[in-house]
Amino acid sequence: MPVRRLDPVLIDRIAAGEVVERPASAAKELVENAIDAGARSIDVTIEAGGRRLIRIVDDGLGMGAADLSLCVERHATSKLADGDLGAIATLGFRGEALPSIGSVARLDIVSRSREEMSTGARITVDMGARAAIAPAGRQPGTTVEVRDLFAATPARLKFLKSDRTEAQAVAQIVRRLAMAHPEIRFALGGDHLTGFDYLPCAPGAEGRLARLAQIIGDEFATNALPVDAEREDVSLKGFIGLPTFNRANRESQFLFVGGRPVRDKLLMGAVSAAYSDHLMRDRFPVVALFLDCDPRFVDINVHPAKAEVRFRDPGLVRGLVIGSLREAIAGALHRAASTGGTRMTDVLGRPNLAREGAARDRPRASVAGWDQASSPFAPTARATGFSEEIQPTLIGDPAGRGIADNEPFFPPQARADEPSPAPTRPESVIAAPLGAARAQLHETYIVAQTRDGVVIVDQHAAHERLVYERMKAARAQAPIAAQMLLVPLVVSLAEDARAALLDATALLEPLGMGVEPFGPGAVAVQSVPAPLKGCDVAALVGDVAAVLAEDGEAGPVERKLDHLLATMACHHSVRAGRRLVPDEMNALLREMERTPGSGQCNHGRPTYVELKLHDIERLFGRR
Repeated sequence: MPVRRLDPVLIDRIAAGEVVERPASAAKELVENAIDAGARSIDVTIEAGGRRLIRIVDDGLGMGAADLSLCVERHATSKLADGDLGAIATLGFRGEALPSIGSVARLDIVSRSREEMSTGARITVDMGARAAIAPAGRQPGTTVEVRDLFAATPARLKFLKSDRTEAQAVAQIVRRLAMAHPEIRFALGGDHLTGFDYLPCAPGAEGRLARLAQIIGDEFATNALPVDAEREDVSLKGFIGLPTFNRANRESQFLFVGGRPVRDKLLMGAVSAAYSDHLMRDRFPVVALFLDCDPRFVDINVHPAKAEVRFRDPGLVRGLVIGSLREAIAGALHRAASTGGTRMTDVLGRPNLAREGAARDRPRASVAGWDQASSPFAPTARATGFSEEIQPTLIGDPAGRGIADNEPFFPPQARADEPSPAPTRPESVIAAPLGAARAQLHETYIVAQTRDGVVIVDQHAAHERLVYERMKAARAQAPIAAQMLLVPLVVSLAEDARAALLDATALLEPLGMGVEPFGPGAVAVQSVPAPLKGCDVAALVGDVAAVLAEDGEAGPVERKLDHLLATMACHHSVRAGRRLVPDEMNALLREMERTPGSGQCNHGRPTYVELKLHDIERLFGRR
């Protein structure tokens, strides 16, 4: 077959396969056009998932008859005045969307320019065939209707998903654009979806958070941390969720560059790196981040759908994202997601809870029988503040004397002529964020009273995080001191774990752990980190070897070191079943309030849940 020129309509249909992949793609291009036209209100209506109808109504600048005639021609646009692709400041710029849509559907556009005092104009493109311009009545702005999408390309039509799935994809596109432009009203209606009408929000961070609350939910606004950073004319703003406010996938990660929603691997990787020290595996943070920079710093012309970008200095962008997110998380200190208390009230409110609880042993408060000498938080003679009362070493793990079955749950009531014992801490401690410790249940959970509720702390998870943060701080300043063993301990390991451990001796030495080969399948442990003296050395070495074998060569050195420190901290932390006294429990609470990331343990689980007084009152029918 000889070489020949393709028909222009066929060319447009081929090009439409790249620009208009599904109804959501067409809706995205049309809504972006409305935003570029300066619209303050955008209404979107769809039918049959957008296959039968997509209607976009805006109050933007509009077009006159001459511009309306040109806008449906290929590569005709008003957005590249000087033809400079290196300085694209609009969402659209290729001039392909309208002619591509018109080649595979029935496209009808009615528009009126704000400068025109008379009527507007209408143009129709039916499967590539253009009709003549005709006058039409309309207020200033533009209405675009797309009917019977892909009717001219039945093969593409067959690959569309269900109407409900396609409708949800359109809704997701409109929501993402609404996040990036909170000053604009966005409304969506149609079948197979739940419509919405997002009113315009105030300018600035407050308005942006209000729009995010409209879309993601009020829970996000309650558990969000602000981000506002700038480096070399690249600015990053937005809000990120607390580490304990997370999801099972990345669908709640909203990333924008220059007001454009993107799915960029560099940015997603930077977000994951910033949260890597705070989240469980297979859990993902909820973030809404808006990156703005000089248009010449970023190339958006690398993907037909403009969903990916390329930065001139990717290292700067990655460093800005990781640094600003870590700073925001560290600034949250002990804060944990408020959803923990909501889940707790849901569980407590179950109708069969009383019957389930009656079958279990009642909780016992730890008010006597504690062994102060072996306690991890025993006050020392040189302790002058709460944070110094938590000592960095544990010796053994004594079980302690339990409460006898015939002992009372509460202390016996004092006689009227006996003086009341002095409180161990002033009542003003209740005003602290985590309140004042009142009891220890099952030798595992600390119950504290706050000014407006109750806090329940997992003592092992909390102390694990505190130890971890201390060891990280010590490593940042100098190598962690090593505690030499009087007699080297020989530990047997699987061959792959042994090899990984010996290959990492250069990493382990600054952490205070010294190991040497000791024949096949074994290593000799010469030293352990000084803060961990008295721990189960064999178990510690086995877990460290497992971590190294799992990580392999992946990841930077800093991440490996933090992973190792987290494993070590877990071995050193106060275990469930260890009895604490009020002074020790309060010391733990005060230290949590001062420690970054103490709202979750090293594995990403929450260290405490909080019940507000009004939630408790609802459980008892007081509200």
